[in-house]
Amino acid sequence: MAPKKGRLPLLFFPSSGEVISEPLGVVLIFASWNFPIALSLDPLIGAISAGNTAVLKPSELAPACSSFLADTIPHYLDCRAIKVVSGGADVGDRLLQQKWDKIFFTGSPRVGRIVMSAAARHLTPVTLELGGKCPTILDTLSSPSEIKIAVKRIVGAKWGPCSGQACISTDYVLVERKFAPTLIDLLKLTIKNFYGDEPRNSKNMCKIINKHHFERLRNLIEEPAVAASIVHGGSLHEKEQFIEPSILLDPPLDAEIMTEEIFGPLLPIITLNNIRESVEFINSRPKPLVIYAFTKDESFKRQLVLETSSGGVTFNDTMVQFLCDDLPFGGVGQSGFGRYHGKYSFETFSHEKAIMTRGFFPEIEPRYPPWNRFKLRFIRHAYEFDYFGLLLLLLGLKK
Repeated sequence: MAPKKGRLPLLFFPSSGEVISEPLGVVLIFASWNFPIALSLDPLIGAISAGNTAVLKPSELAPACSSFLADTIPHYLDCRAIKVVSGGADVGDRLLQQKWDKIFFTGSPRVGRIVMSAAARHLTPVTLELGGKCPTILDTLSSPSEIKIAVKRIVGAKWGPCSGQACISTDYVLVERKFAPTLIDLLKLTIKNFYGDEPRNSKNMCKIINKHHFERLRNLIEEPAVAASIVHGGSLHEKEQFIEPSILLDPPLDAEIMTEEIFGPLLPIITLNNIRESVEFINSRPKPLVIYAFTKDESFKRQLVLETSSGGVTFNDTMVQFLCDDLPFGGVGQSGFGRYHGKYSFETFSHEKAIMTRGFFPEIEPRYPPWNRFKLRFIRHAYEFDYFGLLLLLLGLKK
């Protein structure tokens, strides 16, 4: 929160410059249902720390957590400055009709467009944390033991916390064609080790959030060409809203499962002739929220960083970057824009205001017309902190 000093050109001597952070005002925060506590409190902490007042709208798809936040927050925080508003989509629409100084939204690109359109009516700045199809690249340069660790991390991220119902979950895996059978065998073995022979009975896997999303996922894999690509799993239990961990090998690239964010326990494997082709594959699609890459090839790492665009890149692990508050978290392009976490949350909910102060003397006459060659050179040297050139000019040794 301390002012930041700015270095000003010699041309404006004597002067001082600083940048101060001030609150934006009254902010509106829309939280998502898949991590309803964290995705509510994380941006709220940033808004409060920056000095704003805030309205929090938790997701109605997580009613127990929404009620908990609505009941608990007023007991510990100033209810005149921070309010929790519960309700469905109609309440969200009514909130969007109001004028806000900032809107922070976590959710799908479809609803993100609605939020952005509503904000545009009042020229309200927005931060959109959306998502996208996050690829995982598995290079085969690592040792067999490292490959096994990579597979464990992929399985743990895809099916562990929320059965793939996370914006930063692995959406599909890119691997060289010759390695695909080995990868599938390792994935099957790891799934069995983590969730047993009957994942449906495991206490370490969660269900699909509601019937709508269950039907959406059902439609993804019941398309004939997609169903034919299933090499593991695929069973659905409608009454329990449970879908078995499922692996698909090279489903059609134009199928909905490869064009829309999956947000569920379905994992397509896309095979390539050479792992370097993954750069072109990723660039041919909308920019993802994060790219995961398991590789020890330093030149390939540099290529991924320099030749692709994504909200972030994580090497040799999955999802852990979300927990690192010293790293900004956010998307780019269709995966959203804006950033938060740690000090970046403070910056997201602040306006950085420039303050410049000058004295009256000495007055720099070359800034005023009529201009000539001497004045223009004087201004250039003073602006560029070129003391030697300025001295030569004043001594008449430089024309």
